[in-house]
Amino acid sequence: MQERTKKDKYISNAAFMPQEELLETGLKKKKVSIGIPCESEENEKRVAITPEAANILVEAGNTVIVQEGSGLGANFSDRDYSENGAQIVKTTDEVFNCDLVIKVAPFSKDEAEKLQDRRTVLSFLKVLKQNKATLTAMMKKNITAIAFESIRDSSNELPVVESMSEISGITAILIASEYLSNQHGGKGVMLGGISGVTPAEVVIIGAGTAGEYAARAALGLGAEVMVFDNSVQRLRRFQSTLGQRLNTSVYHPQVLDKALKSADVLVGAIQIEDLRPWYHITEDMVKKMKKGAFLIDLSIDRGGCIETIECRDLKDPVYEKHGVTHYSAWNLPSRVARTASIALSNVFTPLIQDMADRGGLDHMLKTNRGLSNGVYVYKGILTNETLGQKFNLLSKDINLLLAAF
Repeated sequence: MQERTKKDKYISNAAFMPQEELLETGLKKKKVSIGIPCESEENEKRVAITPEAANILVEAGNTVIVQEGSGLGANFSDRDYSENGAQIVKTTDEVFNCDLVIKVAPFSKDEAEKLQDRRTVLSFLKVLKQNKATLTAMMKKNITAIAFESIRDSSNELPVVESMSEISGITAILIASEYLSNQHGGKGVMLGGISGVTPAEVVIIGAGTAGEYAARAALGLGAEVMVFDNSVQRLRRFQSTLGQRLNTSVYHPQVLDKALKSADVLVGAIQIEDLRPWYHITEDMVKKMKKGAFLIDLSIDRGGCIETIECRDLKDPVYEKHGVTHYSAWNLPSRVARTASIALSNVFTPLIQDMADRGGLDHMLKTNRGLSNGVYVYKGILTNETLGQKFNLLSKDINLLLAAF
């Protein structure tokens, strides 16, 4: 009994003795090196990280390596980057050796072959422009590749697509205004009316983000706007968002036919989800439009929604067919490269820093489903079913791969 008392006393005293502190193991931050190469495609003027964004990343302890001239298309000089802490290099060697390589245009085969093994790359994918050689080069090097246009945010929106759609919608109307004028061989029509003169008519196909901002710009210039969509709910939301009454309709053949015959401007703004051709505006419909009318298709990077449209480069986007001026460029936001670059940088800067704070890409992909949605190659394994079908390659579910690694 006495021995038990001594033991109890020892235990009681031990409870008040200094103990080893047990802390929860947190995420270990990782410094990330970010490489920004020059765009090899001459029509691409955007850059994904601005000098100001580079400063934020460098101040957080990361390394930003920029190839000479990368920001010139958007009027960002090498000095702008160096003054904000970025390292300027002449060739792509050091850039492609970074943990993360980020560019705007899809990677070419040559660029993919220059990448070091097991790197992470971010760029637009552009499924229609993608080729098998580039894809297999990435797979051989165990690259993890993420597509800008497939990344989702916490609200399940596509932040890059949304921001570029806003720019495309506004830019489309400004371009239309130019090509209706005599300066570019147009009819000499002013987009907005003045006292005693009726305004031009603008028909917009699609009530998404691009359509919304095209409508805002057209209404702001005084044009008469009519919007078509296959969803009454989207049209109702569209009208509510704009805060004013405008003409809307579902795709009723007679209503659409009548609108196109009197339209001065046609904007295709359908957000196409797959690669199957299904034209909302057929060639016969285009033939019925007024001579000297103008049309632009903002969904050309996904195949387009107007049958007569051709996928062209920004340096040569204009041609005439059936008396109607056509404008087609898959990277239209590059026309206003500085604005577009800032918009891209606003998306990617916090994303990259979050990646570093979470200890690297792997952990972030497991906890951020929006980012993993953009992965089309994971450690050399194809995870995009559409690309797999296009090139007859085996693809695997990204979620299963993340669970395995």
